[in-house]
Amino acid sequence: MLLSEYQTQIICVIDHYARTNLITSSEIVLDARSPKIGVLKGSIEFIDGTQLFFTKYVDCRYRLEKLNYSYHCQDSDCTLIFRYDNAAHKPVLPHPNHKHETTGNIIAAEPPELAAILDEIMEQFVS
Repeated sequence: MLLSEYQTQIICVIDHYARTNLITSSEIVLDARSPKIGVLKGSIEFIDGTQLFFTKYVDCRYRLEKLNYSYHCQDSDCTLIFRYDNAAHKPVLPHPNHKHETTGNIIAAEPPELAAILDEIMEQFVS
């Protein structure tokens, strides 16, 4: 898979969720290091002011591999709702892939797909 194909997949996911009319704007920037390696950065804003910022450093040479990732969701006051990432911490966490919760807890979490993140955000609108 080429990096540009992966970018197209991400855009299709966002477009699918935008049909709910809960997304007011989105932006994706691709920084290609090669045709198969690069950084995707994006932001999505929702009708209540919630914002999702994401960064993925991906390698598509052999299979899609997220080398580094972050999905940071905050409310209209810039207060953390959640963040998924695989950033190194000090002290070292027992789980490299984790989720930061609003409460400050950090729990183990598998690397999520963008669709799962958007589902988690959309749940607040139907609760």
